[in-house]
Amino acid sequence: MAKWVRREWVRDDECHDEDSQRSVSCCACDRGERGQIVPMAAFVLAIVMLIGLLVVRLGLQVDRRARAQSAADAAALAGATEGEDVAGSVTEANGAVLESFIVKVSEVEVVVRLGDERATARARRQW
Repeated sequence: MAKWVRREWVRDDECHDEDSQRSVSCCACDRGERGQIVPMAAFVLAIVMLIGLLVVRLGLQVDRRARAQSAADAAALAGATEGEDVAGSVTEANGAVLESFIVKVSEVEVVVRLGDERATARARRQW
């Protein structure tokens, strides 16, 4: 069997001390280089954890954005049919704040804030 030693292949019979007939420590893994994978594994684990943290934060931000948009959509629909008071109560029920409510002829536009996220929605009155 051959072993990788000092960037070259060496057969097992070439790694014997001629006087004692014992195997001489000529393999790279026997020269104190064992355990080198531990720092590499720790580094890779740290990188994977960092990527996981970023994915979780991105997911939370996307979730907040979607909840803000849902609250704005519900407020716009409620405002188009029932008025600003109902739009405000629907917004509060969704855990958001109604920042603006604008009526333009047959269209209602609302701006809702949920945490740092803002969302705008429009709805039309159809009689």
